[in-house]
Amino acid sequence: MFKRNLLIIFIVIILAIIPLVVKKDAEFGGADGLAEEYISTLDPDYEPWFNSIWEPPSGEIESLLFALQAAIGSGFIFYFFGYYMGKRRRMAD
Repeated sequence: MFKRNLLIIFIVIILAIIPLVVKKDAEFGGADGLAEEYISTLDPDYEPWFNSIWEPPSGEIESLLFALQAAIGSGFIFYFFGYYMGKRRRMAD
């Protein structure tokens, strides 16, 4: 089990490093920027329906909040997976 987990961690690290090595000077943008660019080419006079309530002071803060949101969400999901798997194993014994 330990060897399998170690192999999975190694594969994840490799998958994260390969794009950085292959595309050294690439700019990795999100889908939001591409969508905004596409909409502005379709309709230059388009105005958004609403604006953000709060704009993060920097891109780093925005990335931090996004990562925190992902960590909290995955924590909830995997807590329930673990809880129900443990409950099922306990009932099987």
